[in-house]
Amino acid sequence: METALPPPFTAVLLAGGKSTRMGRDKAGAIFDGQPLWRRQLATLRALEPAELFISGKADGPYAGAGVEILLDHSPGLGPLAGLEAAFRRASHPLVLVLAIDLPALTPGFLASLIQTTTGCVPRCAEWFEPLAAVYPRTCLPLVEACLRAADRSMQRFVRLAAAAGLVESRALQPADLALFKNVNLPGDLDAGI
Repeated sequence: METALPPPFTAVLLAGGKSTRMGRDKAGAIFDGQPLWRRQLATLRALEPAELFISGKADGPYAGAGVEILLDHSPGLGPLAGLEAAFRRASHPLVLVLAIDLPALTPGFLASLIQTTTGCVPRCAEWFEPLAAVYPRTCLPLVEACLRAADRSMQRFVRLAAAAGLVESRALQPADLALFKNVNLPGDLDAGI
């Protein structure tokens, strides 16, 4: 039995973080022989999204890569602001997001998240992995409300989205956990996958 192809979707690379712990822009950091931004874009391109964007700084290391860069409407407010920009620009009902600092994620795993009619967010026990997930564009009003709140955490946003029936969670299997290894510190670049 063949797997049905997903409907057209938008993919967004979230690359606008401050990279405080890294001490420099993570997007340009070399991991496994290539800049993180190039590696992550290749992962997203392998999924053949209908449209592909980078949420980040206009002058980031990916400038000139031929991918439209989305600037935050609410600068300095973290990944929620990147989601807001993506939902405002996306032409398709589903938006796949991938963080710049999750280089172990594979096209195969991300493709499994797209096989949904609603959003899908990986979950490990009680914690979500919201930066490698699929969200419906209809989450925009909730994102805007969360950006106005004191708690702008992605965990809170996903819990509210799940309670509203906008996303479902997918429990991670033990073999999946290694896919979510973050690159946050300079030493993480040498560790490889």
